[in-house]
Amino acid sequence: MAGEPEITLPMIRERLTSALVSDALDRLGYRRQSPALRLLPWTGVTKLVGRAKTTLWADMAHDDPRPYELELRAVDSCQPDDVIVCATGGSTRSAVWGELLSTAARNRGCGGVVVDGAVRDVAKMTALAFPCFALATNVYDSLHRQRVIDIDVPVELGGVTCAPGELVIVDLDGMVVIPRAVEAEAICSAWQKAHTETRILTDLRLGLTATEAFRRHGTL
Repeated sequence: MAGEPEITLPMIRERLTSALVSDALDRLGYRRQSPALRLLPWTGVTKLVGRAKTTLWADMAHDDPRPYELELRAVDSCQPDDVIVCATGGSTRSAVWGELLSTAARNRGCGGVVVDGAVRDVAKMTALAFPCFALATNVYDSLHRQRVIDIDVPVELGGVTCAPGELVIVDLDGMVVIPRAVEAEAICSAWQKAHTETRILTDLRLGLTATEAFRRHGTL
């Protein structure tokens, strides 16, 4: 909005949540931007904000003639504040992410990874404090089990399309994908609601009823 200060990624990480942004997207008519997935924070880092660097995975039933080719290309082409998004279609056939990829991605400035499948090396990724949200763990390597078949393309996670470069917010409540077309408006709206909720909390702590707080502020 004109006259408003720019809301940067560090500010979003500090102040906004997936729930606040989801509410803002609801008001803009984007009511299905949270994948229906139970993503867990395996490394203890409970929030991840950045721009999607997408990888599309497929299960395999034959030996891979070019092992790890596209996943390595995706990691090596990461930019600062990217979030690697591994779309496996919910497959936990193997672990598609672990310590070595986390180390390489972090060297490129990558902020973390989201996997709608399995990961491994959890203790070592935890020691790195590398943000990793995934459905499950699996001891198996992805070699000859799963491979990346495309990168930097729109992918689907839990019924939600995530395009390259779109802003994603993941925390203990879930994941939200913010479409480019409404990114600025959604973030500004979420920022305003965060401040409104601070005022509501103050009123509630002073003894205002929930009904009175809603009447005063028009939201809860």
